[in-house]
Amino acid sequence: MAPFVPRTRAAAALGMKQIALDNQDRIIRRLRAWLATERRGLAATKKELEETQVALEDSHKVIAGLTEIGFSMSKKIERMKVKKQKVRANHVECHQKLQARIHESEDSMQAQHLLIEALVDEKDSLIQTIHGLQEANNAPAPFDGDWEEEPEEEPEEEEIEDIPLGEGEIE
Repeated sequence: MAPFVPRTRAAAALGMKQIALDNQDRIIRRLRAWLATERRGLAATKKELEETQVALEDSHKVIAGLTEIGFSMSKKIERMKVKKQKVRANHVECHQKLQARIHESEDSMQAQHLLIEALVDEKDSLIQTIHGLQEANNAPAPFDGDWEEEPEEEPEEEEIEDIPLGEGEIE
């Protein structure tokens, strides 16, 4: 029996090595399959990351564009505010000038009215002086009883209203 034992041991050792090799082969195949699956997963993840990166860059471009539009609108609004302030200041200045001209006109009208009254009084005084001289010289009165003094017509004074500030817009 002795001659068969080593052979059996050698065969058993070879069988064990074959089993070990078969197991390693199966493990290697499983690891290769797992590695291939992981590579496919990584490739898909990489593709998703690239798409996400492109989308993110596009989002940044859109945000930058919107920010630029926002700044532009802010500048336009500021210019419009300045323009509105200038228009309002111009309106106030025009209103003040108009009020000053109205007051000047009223003052001028009052001065003319006073001048007319003074001239009428002077005319009356001159007529009395002429009458007095004619009576002193015993001359006939150039004005007989038909003389009628015209009633003074007082012109209707139109009240010029002050235009309140803030009413009406200058366009």
